[in-house]
Amino acid sequence: MKSWLSVMMAAGLLLAGGAGAAEKTAQQETMALCSQHAATQNLKGDARKSFMSECLKRDSKAGNMTPQQMKMKSCNSAAGDKNLTGDERKTFMSSCLKKSA
Repeated sequence: MKSWLSVMMAAGLLLAGGAGAAEKTAQQETMALCSQHAATQNLKGDARKSFMSECLKRDSKAGNMTPQQMKMKSCNSAAGDKNLTGDERKTFMSSCLKKSA
């Protein structure tokens, strides 16, 4: 009886632990991507607040996009802002897409 109870408690803990590891919502993912983009531009204070506001408004239209598509869009935009081309762009995109994976 005691071992059965221990098994049931262990199973309950495993199930409870899995529930806390939920995926980010679309809004959380958008905020994270906008924040990453602001960080690549080294924005601080009011400039960052303004950028985040515009980014969240702009990206709110991307509700049908998957988190991977939003990440790709953000990384592509950051690479464009840095005027990267060729191998530099490929390297940047690869590292950018691996972040927050």
